[in-house]
Amino acid sequence: MRSLNESNCVVSTTAHFDPSNKPKGLLRVFKALKNSLRAFSWLTKNEAAFKQELSLAAVAFVVLVFWSIPFLERAILMSSIFFILFAEIINTAIEVTVDRIGTEFHALSGLAKDLASAGVFLSIVIACVLWAGVFYSHI
Repeated sequence: MRSLNESNCVVSTTAHFDPSNKPKGLLRVFKALKNSLRAFSWLTKNEAAFKQELSLAAVAFVVLVFWSIPFLERAILMSSIFFILFAEIINTAIEVTVDRIGTEFHALSGLAKDLASAGVFLSIVIACVLWAGVFYSHI
């Protein structure tokens, strides 16, 4: 069981994990959805990069609504934007995990954060290549 303080950060956990007591079926799906929505809420309130990338996703969606291209190309381009959001979520998860372990400087902690950041950068490069390729094929 988790308890949360006012900033929605986990402050205590139980030490015992009982895999036989896990929810099953639709209850598990609903609990997972609730946890995911809480994570999205935290990201939109606390992560500037995620907010920027979410704004990018909104702009991309509007562009794709009005851009007359085949459905598959629209799906690929929107997926490339979702991939950026995915990479940012993983980056943030790594950052908060490293910070949970300790805030003092450690070369491996810095490397973990840098590698996660490089993953976000690479996802942006992939999206740019895909968008440029589709744009070029339609001019």
